[in-house]
Amino acid sequence: MTEPRAAPGVTTAYDVAAIRGHFPSLAAGAAHFDGPGGSQTPDVVAHAVYDTLTRPLANRGTVTLGERNAEEAVVACRAAVADLLGVEPNGVIFGRSMTQNTMDLARTIAKRWGPADEVVVTRLDHDSNVRPWVIAARAVGATVRFADFDPETGELAPDDIERVLSPSTRLVAVTAASNLIGTMPDIAAISQVVHSVGAWLHVDGVHHAAHAAVDVPALGADFYACSPYKFLGPHCGVTYGRPELLEQLSPDKLLPATDAVPERFELGTLPYELMAGTTAAVDFLAGLAPEAVAAGTGTDRRARLVASMAALQAHEDVLRERIEAGLRELPGATLWSRAARRTPTLLTTLEGHDPQSIRAFLGERGVNAPAGSFYAYEASHRLGLGDTGGLRVGLAPYNDDGDVDRLLSGLRDYFDR
Repeated sequence: MTEPRAAPGVTTAYDVAAIRGHFPSLAAGAAHFDGPGGSQTPDVVAHAVYDTLTRPLANRGTVTLGERNAEEAVVACRAAVADLLGVEPNGVIFGRSMTQNTMDLARTIAKRWGPADEVVVTRLDHDSNVRPWVIAARAVGATVRFADFDPETGELAPDDIERVLSPSTRLVAVTAASNLIGTMPDIAAISQVVHSVGAWLHVDGVHHAAHAAVDVPALGADFYACSPYKFLGPHCGVTYGRPELLEQLSPDKLLPATDAVPERFELGTLPYELMAGTTAAVDFLAGLAPEAVAAGTGTDRRARLVASMAALQAHEDVLRERIEAGLRELPGATLWSRAARRTPTLLTTLEGHDPQSIRAFLGERGVNAPAGSFYAYEASHRLGLGDTGGLRVGLAPYNDDGDVDRLLSGLRDYFDR
């Protein structure tokens, strides 16, 4: 899969100290390596939520100031997410969480399936992109097939998907980046084999969108789901669907509710304050490489996002390499994040040591690195780690060399007790 990169000649300097200054929670003193479970929140996002809630607010409309404020929050959020994903705003669905969105979407799409149909999920995925499809398929008698990844390399290849496809395949659900071991499959190549049998492709981009510039059309995804709270925003979920496909679907909804796309998929009153916070998070991401503005991307938010995410990737790669080298020096360490293309999310186990004990030891020293299988149920079991999983070290835009120093020092201290 080819990731979008900054335009030639664009400077993408990354000032992590300036970025950290926008995160009030860092003043508490912890080094956060728990970003894959939910990032810390910049001040501008919190202010956007506060400002929305303390201004006049009402149901969407055009008559009163409160109505107009609500409408503006929705329109702005769809536009921001569209820029983040490289898509059109009228395909952006907003909801409580990615899991809830996927559950609802799976039930809706399954209305088109029957006993002669098949659905493919993978063992690399977070369970939120597995179980909703399994439940929906079994409810209508459709067959579920699993695509396996290679536990030795952590890779999920297009061939692994193609092996379980058939003319009866109706949908394939696959992750763009594993939240457990960071593997980034070649989604563009996978989309080609999926579409060759006439199936739809639902991509879990929750972990992916936090670390790379996303271009959904280039990926070939029919649906792409992500969670703003993983990329510095508030707790909510977003799913993009190609509008022409959304038009074919009939979700359960209240009778008076609009039948327009994408609103027909959004139940009840939208959380305007969270949508405003999501817009602020996207704008913050677009400013991670401020030199890009002077170099020509200007007010084009999409171009600034691509430049900023390229700068973020370069910054995180340097830190990741330091952490990987340090982990390999620990006695009995196994590093499970091995794919050629991966996010800066590292899963490790240390022979003879309970990951939760290591987590607790680090936590007492102000280093937040969680342990477990993180709802990647199939992946953890495929690796032979069961429900125990391992210690997960994940990076976010605010991590710096000082954080890495504290992590590696804490791990060495654990063995020097």
